[in-house]
Amino acid sequence: MKTIKLCSLLAVLALGLSSCSPTLSPFTENLYDDNAWSDSELQQIQFYVSEDVVLRREVSDGASTIESGKIKMVNGRKVEEVVIRKGTPGVFLFKPKEDRFAVSFESGNDNAYLMFGPNPKARGRYVLLASKWKDRRGIVTYDDRKFYTPTTSAYAALMVDMKRIRNVSTKRRTANGRSVN
Repeated sequence: MKTIKLCSLLAVLALGLSSCSPTLSPFTENLYDDNAWSDSELQQIQFYVSEDVVLRREVSDGASTIESGKIKMVNGRKVEEVVIRKGTPGVFLFKPKEDRFAVSFESGNDNAYLMFGPNPKARGRYVLLASKWKDRRGIVTYDDRKFYTPTTSAYAALMVDMKRIRNVSTKRRTANGRSVN
């Protein structure tokens, strides 16, 4: 009898906790176009990353001022590594182009951002963009430095909590024009 009560209590607790967690959905080109959010409205939306993103760059002996990453030895070389884990929250900073978003996942450093944009091959999802994809890795600029990222990071997309995103209201009206009497 005690095990049945304990199982029932655990089930209710699990259900209660799962209802509090965000329901994340991909941020897509259609979602963006349908809502026509301004930059200030996009800054109110909490973004999340869908997959782990790993950034690496080789560090020369004189350039070991690491702030956000950690130093590792890879094949006898010093490498700076920055890992952005799946589910990490991020904020919109700016749009260098209409369909490109700079999103930061580090507080206090507006230079530490990644670029995302819609990919037709990923059903319009806003995915990680690199300046170049070659030899199973991409080149991205992060914190004003060039990093390499594996092609698995190319699948990292922006996610949003659809329950909270509906709370971003847009007050919009259209002027009807004015005629001379």
